[in-house]
Amino acid sequence: MATPAASSPFQSDFLRVLDERGFLHQGSDLSGLDALLRQGPAGAYIGFDATADSLHVGHLVSIMVLRWFQKTGNRPVVLIGGGTTRIGDPSFRDTSRPMLDDAQIAANMAGIGRAFAQYLSFGDEEPNGAVMVDNADWLDELRYIPMLRDIGRHFTVNRMLSFDSVKLRLDREQPLTFLEFNYMILQAFDFLELSRRHGCRLQMGGSDQWGNIVNGIELARRVDGTELFGLTTPLLTTASGAKMGKTAAGAVWLNADRRSPHDFWQFWRNTEDADVGRFLRLFTELPLDEITRLEALQGSEINEAKKILAHEATSLCHGAAAAAEAGETARRVFEEAGAGGGLPTVEAARTDLAAGVRLADLLAAAGLAESKGAARRLIRDGGARVNGTPVTDEAALLTPANLDGANPDGDGLIRLSAGRKRHALVRVR
Repeated sequence: MATPAASSPFQSDFLRVLDERGFLHQGSDLSGLDALLRQGPAGAYIGFDATADSLHVGHLVSIMVLRWFQKTGNRPVVLIGGGTTRIGDPSFRDTSRPMLDDAQIAANMAGIGRAFAQYLSFGDEEPNGAVMVDNADWLDELRYIPMLRDIGRHFTVNRMLSFDSVKLRLDREQPLTFLEFNYMILQAFDFLELSRRHGCRLQMGGSDQWGNIVNGIELARRVDGTELFGLTTPLLTTASGAKMGKTAAGAVWLNADRRSPHDFWQFWRNTEDADVGRFLRLFTELPLDEITRLEALQGSEINEAKKILAHEATSLCHGAAAAAEAGETARRVFEEAGAGGGLPTVEAARTDLAAGVRLADLLAAAGLAESKGAARRLIRDGGARVNGTPVTDEAALLTPANLDGANPDGDGLIRLSAGRKRHALVRVR
């Protein structure tokens, strides 16, 4: 057991890592959980509904929590909601989720499984080998009357209506179906079943799942007399207030067939300066003292920290070889081409950029589109990229925040792309 850091109140390796790296938001009984984890390997799970055939960057905090749980000697359980996906989690949503058929859910589950294979080690050979389970295995077998009698009687409608996720929908006079209203009962039942089947004493999730987690803790106490624990991670936004993992073109997917390793690398390379240290703690395994050094870099040097973030995050998701190739591609485009390597180049004044320059105008000026109208169509159809990131808003403006490879207060470059093979540079002076 590693010696606890003086800055952390926790003795167990897992909670100490989460505390020091910024993963902790809420806990049901953190001192009790700390004591449990010090006794030896434990089991914990996080649930993921199969609403798409890939997870995205917004799921990465949860995935990294499971990875650290395994790295500190414990057994992570990945729960795929093959059953609950048929209902849809209503938590903090304005509308019901689309209903998916069984074939689509099965295809989505297969895609999600590929992402986890990059982050966790599965198998029974080791005591901390990860396990992936499907809650349809027990939810599909439930009988309605016994479920109401044995489980439903532990939930009061009064308390269910008090949860923020429910109150928000009702306060806005938006419909909440009876089907969705059952979701919190089923998630609580999942926790009870996983404590029985896999010895899971801990459920983790985003802060929007706190009420559902507490329901499971209370259900297990009433039905089995079992003490369970819960903790949540913060819901992340970027320094500018954007939801983590969202871009103008939508979600930043983890599977390579949904987003290439190069584009994934570039997403991290484009991190805002104020987010670099936080993201290095959450999305890489670099030592904390190295992260402290990197986040202290100033001016153009912070770009080196962003490249390290991009390499480390891409290595975890796609492998070191893919990360190195993505970094080399970016280096050739920006460093060699920027030094006169042959890419078409247009110039823009910093004063103009400060006021905002239309992307469509620059695409046309750089020869990546025949006209400004063609440039707008290119953007609308998803073929335009700025520094490797797709842009689909035809009225998009480029500003100093788009500068890459330079001090934002000095000269710099912006890379424009039409598709994946045609590129040009905007040199800002």
